Amino acid sequence: MTEIRDDRARGRLAAFEGGEPVGRVDYFTLDGQPGALVAVHTVVEPGHEGRGIAGSLVRELYALAAREGVPVVPLCPYAARWAERHPDEAPAAPAALVEAARARLSARPELW
Repeated sequence: MTEIRDDRARGRLAAFEGGEPVGRVDYFTLDGQPGALVAVHTVVEPGHEGRGIAGSLVRELYALAAREGVPVVPLCPYAARWAERHPDEAPAAPAALVEAARARLSARPELW
């Protein structure tokens, strides 16, 4: 069974199996009205690929954002492809938020 935990302080939504990390989505929060969760990188550990872990992580990021009442800006290529395949679960973020997220990432590349 995969357990997903949010570590907001580190900007990481991580998947664990048997207490061991098996994948993660790195993100940052975009403050403002509305704010957003900005997905920048999705990783699945070697030996755990192809089991749906990355999709589960991105799905949970969208669910987390929905619970908080904010959109997700999927700057991570995997998250963006997942969102395109699941439009019912992944509403598009407003263009202004996407541009603000890109500007923040450009100004602070360490967030990548």
